[in-house]
Parts: sequence; structure tokens; C-alpha cells
Amino acid sequence: METKPDNMKNNYQSLVNQISFTYTSGRQKAVVAVNSNMVETYWRIGHDIVEFEQGGSFKATYGKALLENLSNDLTRIHGKGFSRSNLNYMRLFYQCYPICEELPHKLSWTHFCELLKIDDPLERSFYEKQSVIENWSTTDLKRQKKTSLFLRLAASRDKEGILKMSAKNNNFGL
Repeated sequence: METKPDNMKNNYQSLVNQISFTYTSGRQKAVVAVNSNMVETYWRIGHDIVEFEQGGSFKATYGKALLENLSNDLTRIHGKGFSRSNLNYMRLFYQCYPICEELPHKLSWTHFCELLKIDDPLERSFYEKQSVIENWSTTDLKRQKKTSLFLRLAASRDKEGILKMSAKNNNFGL
């Protein structure tokens, strides 16, 4: 069995490492691109629903069943992803973020669904910005909401200290 000199092994390992890095980086970029397109797609669906609802008197008779009917028809045509709940989130998404170009495209649809559960626009904006700055996963976002990071910061004199503690994934005993 032939053995390779050490420098060939090192060069080969460098090649493997470089290809692995390139592949992983490319996959991550693809995921980000797909996510960004899906978020924009859901925003546009929300826009279409709101525009239809605001379209006049037809809303009065059809409005209550609109999301249920859309869910049934779109699920029949496209499969899953069009539950009444998801359509409601798309509608709310457009209402809370009326300018698509201003969306933080680093966030996933699951981030936005979690943010849409927050009624207070200031609190929602805080968690949105922190999610982007701290690169929070959806799990991190849920945890920070559960520990009331926004309220603790609002009540605290040591805002910087609380942000540092939350960045260390400290869940404050919860």
C-alpha cells in the first residue's frame, strides 16, 4: 500500500476543508434566499387578502368565512401551508408590516409568526430588532419573550447589563 508524503496529506486535507466550507456556505446562502422569498410571498398573500377584504360590500356577506374558504381551496390546490391560522398570520403580517421593503429579511417566517403574537408595536419592534442584532433563533426569541426581556429592560436602570445577560442565554431561572 502506497503512503502519501505528509505535505500531500496536508494539501489534500486543505482541499477537503475548502470544498466543505464552500459547500456549507452555498447551502446557507440558498436557505437565506429561499427564506427571504417565502417571507415576501407570505407578505404578498397577506396584502391580497387585506385588499380583497377592503374591497367593498362583498366583505360583509363573505368576510367571516373568507379565511376558511381560502384555506380549503388553497390546500386542495397546493397542499399544506394554507391553514386558516397560517392565512390569518399572513393577513396580520401585512397589516403589521405594510411596507415589504422594510422587512428585516434576516428573520424567518417562524420568527414573524412569533412576533405577530405581540400586540404592542413597540415591544414587537424591540424583539424584532434584538432578533436581528443577536441573531436569535426562533427558540431564542420565544425564550426571551417568556422571560419578559422587554419589560425587564423597560423597568431596569441597568439596561446594558440585562442585554449582556440575555446575550449569554441566561434565562433568569425560568
